[in-house]
Amino acid sequence: MLQTGRAERGDAGSRIATTCWECSTCCGALVTCADGRVSEVAPNPAHPGSGGMFCIKGFRGLTGVTEAPGRLLAPLRRVGARGSGQWREFGWDEAFDEMAERFAAVSAAHGPLAIAGATSGGYFSRSVIHALLLRSMGSPNWMINQDLCGGCRGVSDMVTGLAIANGEDIDAARTILVAGANPHMANPVQWHKLKEAKKRGARLVAIDPLRTATTDLADLWLQPRAGTDAAIALAMMHVLIAEDRHDRAFVERWCHGFDALAERVRQWPPARAAAVAGVPAERITAAARLYADGPSTFVSGHGIDAAVGGVQTFRAFHCLLAIAGNLDRAGGNRRIKRPPGFRNYTDLLHDPAFRLPAAVEAQRLGARAYPLWAGVDGWQKACHNPAVIEAILTGRPYPVRAMLVSGVNIAVTYPDSARTVEALRALDFLVVAAHAMNPTAAQADIVLPKTTTLEEEEISLQPGAPCLSFTAAVLPPRGQAKSELEIAVGLLDRLEARGALARRLVPWRTQREFSRYLLGDSGIDLAALERDGFARFEFTLGDFAAQEFRTPSKRVELYSQRMAEAGLDPLPDLPEAPATPADARYPLRLATGLREKAFHHSRFRDQAWALRLSPDPVLRIHPDTAAAHGVAAGDWVRIATPATEGTCNAKVALTDRVPPGMVVTGMGWWRPEGAAPDYGVREVNINAVLSYAGPYDGASGSPNSRDLACSIERIDAGSLPAR
Repeated sequence: MLQTGRAERGDAGSRIATTCWECSTCCGALVTCADGRVSEVAPNPAHPGSGGMFCIKGFRGLTGVTEAPGRLLAPLRRVGARGSGQWREFGWDEAFDEMAERFAAVSAAHGPLAIAGATSGGYFSRSVIHALLLRSMGSPNWMINQDLCGGCRGVSDMVTGLAIANGEDIDAARTILVAGANPHMANPVQWHKLKEAKKRGARLVAIDPLRTATTDLADLWLQPRAGTDAAIALAMMHVLIAEDRHDRAFVERWCHGFDALAERVRQWPPARAAAVAGVPAERITAAARLYADGPSTFVSGHGIDAAVGGVQTFRAFHCLLAIAGNLDRAGGNRRIKRPPGFRNYTDLLHDPAFRLPAAVEAQRLGARAYPLWAGVDGWQKACHNPAVIEAILTGRPYPVRAMLVSGVNIAVTYPDSARTVEALRALDFLVVAAHAMNPTAAQADIVLPKTTTLEEEEISLQPGAPCLSFTAAVLPPRGQAKSELEIAVGLLDRLEARGALARRLVPWRTQREFSRYLLGDSGIDLAALERDGFARFEFTLGDFAAQEFRTPSKRVELYSQRMAEAGLDPLPDLPEAPATPADARYPLRLATGLREKAFHHSRFRDQAWALRLSPDPVLRIHPDTAAAHGVAAGDWVRIATPATEGTCNAKVALTDRVPPGMVVTGMGWWRPEGAAPDYGVREVNINAVLSYAGPYDGASGSPNSRDLACSIERIDAGSLPAR
């Protein structure tokens, strides 16, 4: 059982302060337990990050995942052919022994680099533990989801040196600039803050090709052609510099490369940006003047991420933020603050004490092509995922023969689902840790039962508050479920006994021991943190001398030396669109970033409450476009692209919020009630028609998923697989 620091959990009537982890917003929660079960989940109005905001994923998802009828409660071993759905339960000791033997055998035969792993990303402790487990086995090959979500922002932030998260001080902003985000659907905390800011008189500028609740709220809406957001940011900088509205003092003291940036944006007057983006020049100029009349905060979203040129698009906005003087000021974008002595999860990824030798890290898959992502000094020191899939299927540049996947459903969430499944099936050994059977776990040799948010302890830094948040293990693990740390400890013990470890880089044996390590000498009292569910700490704005910029120049790099060293344009510019020959068979443009409140990526697809809200994948189409293609609301259509041979089925929803000629859908769909091993992933998952083979963003290695050619064809609903 997890150590929690409290005598008991789940006592009758006990109310526990905790944090909801069901998405990266991480809202404060109050959980009431009675008779060993959760009887109520409520928001915590005292939490400085969420302030009482909450969403249905917290109200229903927290308990729904824990109490799901199909939850995995014991380790399973495959007894039939891979993907046959034939399993038998066995004990953890046997599972750990078999895993140690098989991983050690792969390492002995092919070297430790032949072992890879996959999790969500460094924001959560489970992923960092997973990465350190792989490193302990001698492998730097750790896959994360951020090349598809947030990675372009992260790489831009790293090379520019800002050290910000996203929209950190809406409360005090005079102007709020939102680009590619719809907080109404994706972030209840930001959405509440935007509405409150409007009530007190703040101005909102929204940049989005789609009409959303956020653009409805905006004072000024710029509706660009997809993929042209960088042109607007470049033109806004042109206006700031031409009209002397930039912060000269901040630029002269703390920025590197301003003259070069000024020369670049001189080439981007609003008239040129208007011609490229399809937004009137006067609206771009108005947006620039509003943003210059700060303090102003920048809120970004997935709409300008996960695309070829995503890093340069973020670079344009990040440089705009810097020259306007909106970095680390009240009402601007606060730099990430932390209590002195506290260790964040990403700190461990970069700490030399927890790293492999540089010569080994340099062999990480994708490091040579994308050093800012996968290199020795890369953002989260993770692989380029398509390179791992290529190594599995071809053995180039070296073979990958075994994988440990934990908490992610990569058969659903990675583009080109068919090829991902092909790679999983080609492995010599595959272990998947999950809450329930899914298309990824269905291909495994061993499936491990994971604990849920209600059964885990976590301490995390929330930059937006800022504060430390505590997630309490309010219930004991169900069945034989284990946490990421417990799985790592059990496997490492067996590997160490066999002499199969490169170096033990997971020294903690309990989550409480790990929590104490993170707090270090920060002065934060763990008992008080656990009692309240959060801990505030003192911080100083604008302390640039004390909180140095982690760039070669030790300044904000408008001209990025690291981009230049990687052979990339060191100045922000409009990304060149991937070459796509005109093809009359694919007359529409496809965007895949649609968010739904009931789901977080592939999570909750097996939850009855979520399916009542959104039972089917939806394709949103303008009525004129639908009429031209002979489809009506409620029809099912088959979506195809020239990128793969796969297709995806979705249900038509008519709306004038989507521009004519464009169709929009979301990702993460699969059918838990469908037939194993695919569970509908090839029928209802948009990733079945997306390519993971490039072209890629030059800095992050992200594929394009934003503005793709596609076709739609009406199909008979009766031809769909039974649900």
